[in-house]
Amino acid sequence: MSGGVPEAIIPIPNADFIVPVEIDGTVHQVYVLKRPHVDEFLKKMGELYECVLFTASLAKYADPVADLLDKWNVFRARLFRESCVYHMGNYVKDLNKLGRDLQKIVIVDNSPASYIFHPDNAGVEEMFPTGTGIEPAVSGLAIHSLNH
Repeated sequence: MSGGVPEAIIPIPNADFIVPVEIDGTVHQVYVLKRPHVDEFLKKMGELYECVLFTASLAKYADPVADLLDKWNVFRARLFRESCVYHMGNYVKDLNKLGRDLQKIVIVDNSPASYIFHPDNAGVEEMFPTGTGIEPAVSGLAIHSLNH
């Protein structure tokens, strides 16, 4: 999930989910298009690793989307914008907040600014065309190896 909501408010005819979200006192319909194979990816990652959703999005938007996306209860924890560090105009995900061995953490994200504190932990996610622009679908997934 990316750090912003505005593009998600533009109607997408083939949206997988439509989530009502209150923004500045007005309820908007947020349109969500899942990345291809995201269900299989999350299910497999949940079987193999401890997965944490770490997003720069606001909880009021990201939490309901994560509820719909996470059919298998893969996310052991969810961290939102308030867990990020505001640094040089960007919301940065400080992996130290996970309280895990950093050598065993991979962050899957499309934005280098999001993981600027931990570039060696990054698994870069490619952008995904939504029809209204380009948007990541699983951005902000932190994976902690349980086996190694």
